[in-house]
Amino acid sequence: MTSFQQARIDLGSQLRQLREAAHLSGKDLAERLRWQPSKVSRLENARQTATEDDVVVWAQAVQASAATTDDLIRQAIALLERHDDWRQRHRSGLAAIQEDIRDLEARTRLFRVFEPNIVVGLLQTAEYSRHVFSKVKRLYSAPDQIDAAVRVRMQRQEILYDRARTFRFVLPESALHTRLAPLDVMRGQLDRLLAVSTLPNVEFGVVPYDAELPAAPINGFWIYNDAMVGVATLTKDLVLRDPEDVAFYVRAFDDFAKAAAFDEDGRDVIIRILDGYRKQSSH
Repeated sequence: MTSFQQARIDLGSQLRQLREAAHLSGKDLAERLRWQPSKVSRLENARQTATEDDVVVWAQAVQASAATTDDLIRQAIALLERHDDWRQRHRSGLAAIQEDIRDLEARTRLFRVFEPNIVVGLLQTAEYSRHVFSKVKRLYSAPDQIDAAVRVRMQRQEILYDRARTFRFVLPESALHTRLAPLDVMRGQLDRLLAVSTLPNVEFGVVPYDAELPAAPINGFWIYNDAMVGVATLTKDLVLRDPEDVAFYVRAFDDFAKAAAFDEDGRDVIIRILDGYRKQSSH
């Protein structure tokens, strides 16, 4: 057993002890936190790594002391900073990762997302998502939970219809040309984008090929409210909360958004790509 695994077991045990001391069942705690009951079990049994947000809301729910909460946060941050956390994260399963993301999204009112190479998960069709997860599974040797992961991702998309939330998505045109699925699936995905872009609380922008980019689109990033940024790399999902970091990514997002085509202009770009896919299919 690695020191990382032991540390995760220790943290899970502490979380369980706090829950039991508060006379809460796993189901009771999950209801308080608006989590799936399975997540409480996964965290307590070290099948999933608790994030800083996880331990903060857990501590609040069980009325832990400030000192205990600070200690839990310290342990969670240390775990997430470990070099091998990406291996452990994907061993927890693709569906578990999707549930974590759903928990975070439930606490967010303003989403700003830039993705350079892939259609954003909240906008994916089930078929496109299935092909993406199959590639993730192969790359990370993740457990075969593709059906469950697709199901949770589709459930996550219900949040798009909550008028109390605002979504701003920006993708380069190249992301819509990136062939992560067969042609018929790509066509269905573009049709989905056309539909979602008309929702009143959704802004969907495409940076056309002929637009001058403000910077090289190296990594995708998600800005949650004005409090946190998630930056995905191949081996780590970085979580940034420093106000200067958040402000930097807000400026970066605004720069990409200025170069993007929105509304009918954006849909014209999608339709042009869609026509190209149809022509390829007819050959």
